[in-house]
Amino acid sequence: MNLNQIIKEINCNIITGEIQNINNFTRACSSDLMSDVLAFIKDDHTLLITGLCNQQVIRTAEMIDLKLIIFVRGKKPTEDIIEMADENDIILLSTNISMFDATGILYQKGMRGIRV
Repeated sequence: MNLNQIIKEINCNIITGEIQNINNFTRACSSDLMSDVLAFIKDDHTLLITGLCNQQVIRTAEMIDLKLIIFVRGKKPTEDIIEMADENDIILLSTNISMFDATGILYQKGMRGIRV
């Protein structure tokens, strides 16, 4: 799925990042537990769906080279988190829907989960 499709399907607001139609995301990880994200994401075409909105999320994404984070339940990162994302070329989106619904919608559209 490209970024524009993801934004449209789960009604995302763009917080920061360069939105390009060329990105191809094939897998999603839905988690608030960053140790699981570190342990299981191995693919650079994976996006993170989370309700956790702190610097740890950006640091985790930086460590495993994630390029897209979607905050659910209307979470909005603070300015320092946005700056960290910009410094690491991480795109941040936000949606008002729940993690369960966001994951389900993307799954219905062909996105698959991480391989455990």
